[in-house]
Amino acid sequence: MTNRQGEIIWYELMTRDADKAAAFYGAVVDWQVGAPPPGGPDYRMIVAPDGNAGGMLQLDAAMLAAGASPTWLAYFGVDDVDASVAAIVGEGGKVMVPAWDAPGVGRIAMVTDPQGIPFYVMRGATEGATSTVYQRRGMSHVGWNELHTPDAEAALGFYHRQFGLTRMGGMPMGELGEYSFIGHDGGEPIGAIMPRMAEGPTGWGFYVRVDDVDAAKGRIEAAGGTVINGPMDVPGGERIVQALDPDGALFGLVSGVAA
Repeated sequence: MTNRQGEIIWYELMTRDADKAAAFYGAVVDWQVGAPPPGGPDYRMIVAPDGNAGGMLQLDAAMLAAGASPTWLAYFGVDDVDASVAAIVGEGGKVMVPAWDAPGVGRIAMVTDPQGIPFYVMRGATEGATSTVYQRRGMSHVGWNELHTPDAEAALGFYHRQFGLTRMGGMPMGELGEYSFIGHDGGEPIGAIMPRMAEGPTGWGFYVRVDDVDAAKGRIEAAGGTVINGPMDVPGGERIVQALDPDGALFGLVSGVAA
């Protein structure tokens, strides 16, 4: 793929009920979810109005028995999956699912960072292709990536060494520390790393862009989700809301501030 080393090239929702999730996100963020392929795992494409926005994996009994739970995860694109896994393990990360080859898709592994936060690493199989699932301002695409971690300084170093993500300034949060913007050299921030708040989530979280988060709050609740924070204004002229989908997976929405 033409994406640079360390760019996020895919997003995945793990859910216990793909049909219910497809209906929910279709109502909330204007996604279409494809049918599962015949045979094999129930894996469905998530499609925004202008193309793919990610995928959806229905958790089967074996996955649930192994400890999988409803959540959103990111795939970091890398040049060499096996070398990346070795480097991550060398820094104290763990392998959750060893590297495997998905025919026509690429080579993939599921790992954790040294704080135990899971994500995938992947090398796509299609030479010359470019993933556009992350779009800072693309409607119905993830437009912000936010890591809540027990050790923000350690995480900043780890994601810089492994994926080239660099601190790009930040905002003080009082006793909590800093909300540190992250991005690749030569680009704008793609998200932030922050210390985990008491009673708050741990892990990567993702904000999907919608036209109006205040209107979307009503759609979340009408479709069976639970709003846990917001809507509220954030620096940069944007507005966010955080919520749980009907299966308990955390997600966020972002929009411009209404005129």
